[in-house]
Amino acid sequence: MEKLEILEKIFGHNAFRTFQEDAVDAIVEGRDLLMILPTGGGKSLCYQLPSLLMDGVTVVVSPLIALMQDQVRGLSENGIEARTIHSDMSEEERQVVFMELKRGIVKLLYVAPERLSSMNFIEFLTTLKINFFVIDEAHCVSEWGHEFRADYRKLGLLKEYFPKSTIAAFTATATPKVAEDIQKALRLENPVSLRGSVFRNNLKVSSEKRISNGRTQLINFLNKHKNQAGIVYTFTRKEAEQTAAFLQSKNFSAYAYHARIEASEKEKIYQDFLFDRIDIVVATIAFGMGIDKSNIRFVAHTSLPKTIENFYQEIGRAGRDGLDSETLLLYTKGDEIQKRELMNNIDSEEYKEVLYEKLQKMYHFALSSSCKHKLLGVYFGDKVEVCETKCGSCLKDPVAQLDVTKAAQQFLSGIYRVGQKFGQNHVIDLLRGSKSEKLLNFEHDKLSVYGIGNDRSKNEWGMIADRLFELELVGVGEHRALKLTQKAKEVLKGTLKVWIDEDKVGKGVKIVKDEEDNEPKNELFESFRTLRREIATEFDIPAYIVFSDKTLVDLSKKLPQNREEMLDVHGIGEVKFERYGEKFLDLSLELKKDLS
Repeated sequence: MEKLEILEKIFGHNAFRTFQEDAVDAIVEGRDLLMILPTGGGKSLCYQLPSLLMDGVTVVVSPLIALMQDQVRGLSENGIEARTIHSDMSEEERQVVFMELKRGIVKLLYVAPERLSSMNFIEFLTTLKINFFVIDEAHCVSEWGHEFRADYRKLGLLKEYFPKSTIAAFTATATPKVAEDIQKALRLENPVSLRGSVFRNNLKVSSEKRISNGRTQLINFLNKHKNQAGIVYTFTRKEAEQTAAFLQSKNFSAYAYHARIEASEKEKIYQDFLFDRIDIVVATIAFGMGIDKSNIRFVAHTSLPKTIENFYQEIGRAGRDGLDSETLLLYTKGDEIQKRELMNNIDSEEYKEVLYEKLQKMYHFALSSSCKHKLLGVYFGDKVEVCETKCGSCLKDPVAQLDVTKAAQQFLSGIYRVGQKFGQNHVIDLLRGSKSEKLLNFEHDKLSVYGIGNDRSKNEWGMIADRLFELELVGVGEHRALKLTQKAKEVLKGTLKVWIDEDKVGKGVKIVKDEEDNEPKNELFESFRTLRREIATEFDIPAYIVFSDKTLVDLSKKLPQNREEMLDVHGIGEVKFERYGEKFLDLSLELKKDLS
């Protein structure tokens, strides 16, 4: 079959998306490839389709077992022979795959990078007809990336073991520096370089200063996404468990996921999420990289990620099917300070400074009132115009500016009066006239600034502190102690004013009434969704592998009445139609009749 025929009959698409055909052509022509394409841009098809056009087996290097299993399962549903070899398999199971590879049955083989460190495995691969190698999540190759893995770095040896083989490297996140490092580390020879736009027009990106523990803000966000799939990222295991318990008390279908949970329980939660039996996973970063679930509608962070790369990859798990999705980042300056302290144990001073800089840029991104998508574009070296309607900054009504110079002078004076040896909470307690034991033990209640800011809440002072950090009037020294910068002297002298958005000095947040019941539901979509869940249960596969949400939306709009019309629906190829199409067609006929 030709590539367009495979695209339509096997994958159920009528046309290639941006850069997909370029990538397919490069691989078929035997060119090395480096493709940087946001999550949801269709990277997998770029190497799966050419594999079907070429003789031999494609070896795909992937970082997580769960990700490999999901890919193999999805390919199998499209009638493509794919296998994986990983550490959780028995020796007998691995031997079966080896035999299938020798017999030429397998088209795509998924392995972890560690597997290619074994000379026995390398020698076995030399006995096969390999058409090309794929390096997925290629940013893991780079020491300047956010998820460096030493075993990925060794993949540059593939060019020595298989000098005539093509290598196609894919990632969703790479700055120009990381992209250059990937090319050098993998020894790509004059590669075709394809970089998609960072901007994802189906993803709304917002950040808010976390008020108190942020739970009210989180509830307000989740109330907009009732009965939808999503991920809530937390910083610690304890927070994941406490947040999940809190959400359960508010009648959300939410479960915690982190590294300390028993393997069997983690697998159950993971499977329940894939099969749409639960809506929300509250997780540390131990969860998500291997998720191939296409119908995740939202991602929330309860604290600041370490890098913009981490953040971009994690929010990228929402809306992979192209439908509108939303993200929320809650943050405070304390998040940055806490994560900076955790980096102090890193031996390499050069690497530590790189991570410090990345963390600072992440904080400034969260704090900024500029277009979030444009900021992401700047970071990744992509020219992105102001989105106007797809981020919290652009959707925000014009806000009046408040002159908080007097409050800024009080805060800076507080830092100075305690000798620049104490942290933010202590300074705020000082200004508010707290009777805390620590403050009294140091006799700071006798300082001239004690109690001069008792007219403001802790939250307000926190917002003002954030603004001072943003303006680089305050820095952080050892043990989180606040330090004055040279620029702070201008504020203290009254020669520089400090302004802040009026809404950033609020008294707190209230739960927004859930108006979901007042909004009309798409009953056609829900009917198809129910059938999808039943079929997924019957065949013991994740619901999104049967058909994606985008396919269900297209079904709801078109209500096809025959086989030809069904094959015109997004994501329905001949293989999928043969397996599930009749039941959906019957339902479509019934729904059309009801509407007549």
